[in-house]
Amino acid sequence: MNWRRMLAVLLKELRQVGRDRLTFGMMVGIPIMQLILFGFAINGDVRHLPLAVADLDRSVFSRRLVAALETSQYFRTVRHVKGPAEGDALLARGEVQFVLVVPGDFSRKLVRGERPAILLAADATDPAATGNALASVNAIAARAIGSELRGPLARLRPGEAPYEIRSQRRYNPEGLTRYNIVPGLMGVILTMTMVMMTALAMTRERERGTMENLLATPVSPLEVMIGKIVPYILIGYIQVGVILLASMLVFDVPMVGSLLLLSSALVLFIAANLAIGFTFSTIARNQMQAMQLTFFFFLPSMLLTGFMFPFRGMPGWAQAIGEVLPLTHFLRITRGIMLKGNGLAEVLPHAWPIGLAMGVAGTVAMLRYRQTLD
Repeated sequence: MNWRRMLAVLLKELRQVGRDRLTFGMMVGIPIMQLILFGFAINGDVRHLPLAVADLDRSVFSRRLVAALETSQYFRTVRHVKGPAEGDALLARGEVQFVLVVPGDFSRKLVRGERPAILLAADATDPAATGNALASVNAIAARAIGSELRGPLARLRPGEAPYEIRSQRRYNPEGLTRYNIVPGLMGVILTMTMVMMTALAMTRERERGTMENLLATPVSPLEVMIGKIVPYILIGYIQVGVILLASMLVFDVPMVGSLLLLSSALVLFIAANLAIGFTFSTIARNQMQAMQLTFFFFLPSMLLTGFMFPFRGMPGWAQAIGEVLPLTHFLRITRGIMLKGNGLAEVLPHAWPIGLAMGVAGTVAMLRYRQTLD
């Protein structure tokens, strides 16, 4: 072995890697991103879940219970509502994870020994997010209310608790994980395939030399983008059709809401992903770089959107990144329509961020494509 020749090859390879700055950036950036996401952002022990409280009793017992729930750190009171109906609406829109209802005659029945009931309703579309909190609520209530059973009320302390905590898992009563995963897969598969296919399609044209022919034609960037995007929207609908059939026929996932509303949201989501893929294609010089950029985008989309891990279990900075990603909002739309039967009013707050992402990505793609034309 000639060490000088080997050293020459090594130096040549290092220089070549240094010239390909995008690939070098991906090689360094992706491990750092994985380290940060898995080390800091992923948390299976979800705390500070938003709670709406309907305290119709306003007694020392109900106040102690609410305070104890917050002290446990599993719950965080974000709204005080007038009644169960208002709490149910918040639950349907996904603004809270739990609704606590203390009936107006709770303390009176408790003193009489009539064993009144407290309702704790949970949004169980993500069973992993609510499991620990629901399991802890009886022990929390026992400590909070039990400490107030003094003097003449001490007779209520022995034996069975003098009240009842009724936990309701809304939208997924059995706590089945597939109710959460299968609708989410629709968004994950679309993100992966739509971004990748568009990015690869454009860079492939550049590699094969057919891009010059496209640039020579009197076609505007917007016309090129629409012409490239529409066929993939049709492919996306075929993919969704297969997933929906499998979810209903194989996995028994219910479809409570409107299929037409879901189809409308799909157009927006697919177009946003295609616009992002189009942007990547204007940055990448070859198909390998396009694949790397797709993976760089896909990794946070998998981990920070609530597909694999509870969204509310992540720190604030990770949730802020997740709110920017279209998949986060599409998961809420899909699960809301399929499991909760959400309508247009509940879908719109999650639809406009997807439209905004599509507009930003589309504008960047057209500007970069126009630079290529120049």
